[in-house]
Amino acid sequence: MREFAEEVGQPPPGLLISLGQVTQKAGKVVEAFALEGDFNVSDFLCTSMVEIEWPPRSGARLRFAEVDRVAWLGLAEARLRILPAQAELIDRLELLLNC
Repeated sequence: MREFAEEVGQPPPGLLISLGQVTQKAGKVVEAFALEGDFNVSDFLCTSMVEIEWPPRSGARLRFAEVDRVAWLGLAEARLRILPAQAELIDRLELLLNC
């Protein structure tokens, strides 16, 4: 997965299992995958950068990493941290884990 590699600095460390797609409130479609593999979060290195104008209408530009950290979370904690529309992806993962 190209985007995973761009945002965490290495390719996914295992076989990807599709969790399908969800549509967020603003209409963006998000596709997610689960995998089982070894991934050391201390090896995290984001190579994808974002640039914004800040303060607004100042002409000044800030450039920073798109992702600032990676962490392992339990399902309950993950549900608290993601967008509400993405909670369905956690539900699908939980179903897969309980099979």
